[in-house]
Amino acid sequence: MGAAPAAGADGRSGGELPGVAPRAQTPAVFDDEEGGNADADDPAIWRNAADPDRSLVITAVKEGGLRVYDLDAREVQAVAAPPAPSPSDAPGRFNNVDLVHGLRLSSGRADLAVTSDRGGDRLRIHRIDGDAAGAPLTDVTDPAAPRIFTDSQEEVNEGRTAYGLAAYTDRRSGRSYAVVSRAGTTELALLELTATGSGTVGYRTVRTLSLPAGFRLPDGSAWSPCGEPGELPQVEGMVVDPATGTLYAGQEDVGVWRLSADLRGKPELVDRVREFGVPARYDEVSDECLPSGADPGFGGARLAADVEGLTLLPGRAGGPARLLASSQGDDSFAVYDRGRYAGGFRVVAASGDEALDGVEECDGAAVLDAPLGSRYPHGLLVVQDGHVSPEDEEREATGFAFVDLADVRAALGHRRH
Repeated sequence: MGAAPAAGADGRSGGELPGVAPRAQTPAVFDDEEGGNADADDPAIWRNAADPDRSLVITAVKEGGLRVYDLDAREVQAVAAPPAPSPSDAPGRFNNVDLVHGLRLSSGRADLAVTSDRGGDRLRIHRIDGDAAGAPLTDVTDPAAPRIFTDSQEEVNEGRTAYGLAAYTDRRSGRSYAVVSRAGTTELALLELTATGSGTVGYRTVRTLSLPAGFRLPDGSAWSPCGEPGELPQVEGMVVDPATGTLYAGQEDVGVWRLSADLRGKPELVDRVREFGVPARYDEVSDECLPSGADPGFGGARLAADVEGLTLLPGRAGGPARLLASSQGDDSFAVYDRGRYAGGFRVVAASGDEALDGVEECDGAAVLDAPLGSRYPHGLLVVQDGHVSPEDEEREATGFAFVDLADVRAALGHRRH
């Protein structure tokens, strides 16, 4: 259930939110057969410690696989998603991507790109080699890696498969994990990454947890988010704060949850979308959820459904990291400090440069708070752009925008410490 742009992420009119312009944008990818069914979704930023100017942005583009870009947003490598097992089966579909650093393999420690393959209900794992200029990603997925949520290809074809993803390394144990959500449900799974003796990487399920699908409102009434028949309010955008072991999970039509990354304990709803509690019904003709009653006023003021990309901004003066959430319904971003709203902004078109347009309907976001050579000495924010301009009337065009992290800090009124 989405909302037309109205108020910005600070509750005021959208025009009052500060704007930051991208410094670069990737070439558009296209969601059709000619473009390889590529649909930009989620980014991750890998820093080349030996040569920060040669750092990389690794992105998931669904059936188009993975695309790797340099800091000028030029494509370095395209990695195809796995083919369908048979013509009647679903092909590979890469949904979200995140990084794990320094996992010990049989060949030595390696940085990894971990991707949720919605089409196969598996993780795909690629080793990152910054010295391999034209092909930095190498698939090291264990061929025996199991399906995550399903038991058969028939179940996979139904689409209730791996969806959102956040990867992290536990600071106490040194073990690396991925938290994966399941499409069309409220289920989350914690997977431990495991290196094999042959140099590949597999995983095992540690535990699962299901977030609520229905809610008791302050007036005593019951409410569940509207969705297609049989679908529950799913999670996609997720991020883990490794310093605290905290997982933030965006339940698209509900809000942002905070819980332990090991999926123990009780989740806490940090903020709600504006549409929280609004009665709605699914309309088959439009394939949309339409309001069926008055807004009871129980929603939040900062987020317009869907809640999408989540990432962590550096804290002030060395303090705890702040959460950045994509408010997809009004094309804005909201920032939270210790669970409280701390400001918002938009990514807008660059003045005088038609090639650098604003960001709309953002799905995924990633921040790296570290010097990235001469281009981004103060860090980088990469966000998915759901409508790349100039648009192609025949094909859906999406891409990624690169934003200087110093510009984001300035927009939020924060200085670098």
